[in-house]
Amino acid sequence: MSGQAVLVKQPYKKENYTENQIAEIVKSATDPIYFIGEYMWIQHPTKGRVKFELYDYQIELINAYQNHKYSINMLGRQMGKSTCAAGYLLWYAMFVPDSTILIAAHKYTGSQEIMQRVRFMYESLPEWIKAGAVSYNKGSIDFDNGSRIVSATTTENTGRGMSITLVYLDEFAFVPPRIAKEFWTSLSPTLSTGGKCIITSTPNQDNDQFAQIWNDAIKKFDEFGNEREVGKNGFKSIKYIWSDHPDRDESWADHERSKIGSERFMREHECLFITADETLISGLVLTNLQGEDPYERVGQLRVYTPIDKNKIYVAAWDPSLGTGGDAAAIEIFSLPDLIQVAEWQHNKTDIRGQLRNFVTILDWLREKGASNDNIYWSVENNTLGEAALVAIQEYGEERIAGHFISETGAKRRGFNTTNKSKLAACTKLKYYIESSKMHPKSKSLVQELKTFVAKGASFAAKEGETDDLVMGTILAVRLIEYVMKYDEATYNTLVERTSGDYLQPMPIGII
Repeated sequence: MSGQAVLVKQPYKKENYTENQIAEIVKSATDPIYFIGEYMWIQHPTKGRVKFELYDYQIELINAYQNHKYSINMLGRQMGKSTCAAGYLLWYAMFVPDSTILIAAHKYTGSQEIMQRVRFMYESLPEWIKAGAVSYNKGSIDFDNGSRIVSATTTENTGRGMSITLVYLDEFAFVPPRIAKEFWTSLSPTLSTGGKCIITSTPNQDNDQFAQIWNDAIKKFDEFGNEREVGKNGFKSIKYIWSDHPDRDESWADHERSKIGSERFMREHECLFITADETLISGLVLTNLQGEDPYERVGQLRVYTPIDKNKIYVAAWDPSLGTGGDAAAIEIFSLPDLIQVAEWQHNKTDIRGQLRNFVTILDWLREKGASNDNIYWSVENNTLGEAALVAIQEYGEERIAGHFISETGAKRRGFNTTNKSKLAACTKLKYYIESSKMHPKSKSLVQELKTFVAKGASFAAKEGETDDLVMGTILAVRLIEYVMKYDEATYNTLVERTSGDYLQPMPIGII
């Protein structure tokens, strides 16, 4: 019908252009900011169809996309980062022939939403400046200049085997950590051979793949102290928060905080790395927990703090099958300061091998100056723990340094973990860490704490993560609670004064 807008232009269509149109095509082909501002329309959530007028920070984003091979951008929610990227991807596809552009989002709905924005922008363009579409589908568009845009959910194999010219990763921080790591590993060879990469996201955990790329991207000083334009990994980093949006002020921020809470506001609008999951430990506290490298290693034992002969030591052994699945863990803390002293972890050591390591570690404690009377140890006796108890009996408890502690009234040695006892120990662990009474040192333990989340009526590792070290620490907490009953210094350090429920320390002579 004459005068009707053409949504999808036929491919390979011959046209006559005016001199002005030719000049506009030439200018648009060399300047994506001009093209987007002059010809693109978007769907505003409240205003409907509006001209795409770029904010200053969106102009900087597009310049970074155009002028740098790699770009990583951390922006708050609803800042227009995905819309901005969609506009640039459409420009790139139409004006850079024979390009393969991959859009990968953490969810299927996310990738389809970006493709919907691309389609809306394309359909709103004047027909004379559009590239013809050979195929035009919900998840992909092929243009007659040889370029195509493909959308997909981010998985371990997304993009594998494709010759990608440009990949756009949307909300990459929210891709499950294991998948993100494997995806990035498989994508890296493609990027190393010339592909461009754009990553945009609000932050999530401070140890995920997005955070690792971001942290390397903001390291811009070389070994001589000279500042580079890009980070040590070659990525150009850009960060904008809610206050950079021209339509937002303190009144908007106060209203938003009242709706979603301060912690979530800091993550989603101020771009702080605070986990979105319901973790056992407060997200704000976890943000400040970084962990550190061991100051020495004794075999497979990671040591974080020198031994002090005046301190008490608790050693907790959480056994495993040793067949390559879950790892066995040994955690050692000093009292009364609750500092993590050492840690051992392995998933291919059988029960007897685990006992040998445990005995060696306890001997090491004593050799380094810890008094035999100040070493308390135990083992988790559920399921696999039965085999550990048999191994201890066969080896001879009397040959093991320190005191073997069992829960009061139990028929079996060691500590039995029920849902009730686990929750009680979790509550104590939470209080100790959040009140800065307990000091985890291990990077591995800190990482597990950041993925130790609510599951049903209890807590466990987030899907795809592990919690072996956390469970070893929870057993150590139960040991600490035992020592607290008779050691006055530990009691005075750890008692929760606000509870009103004071547990008086028992006389040392009771041991």
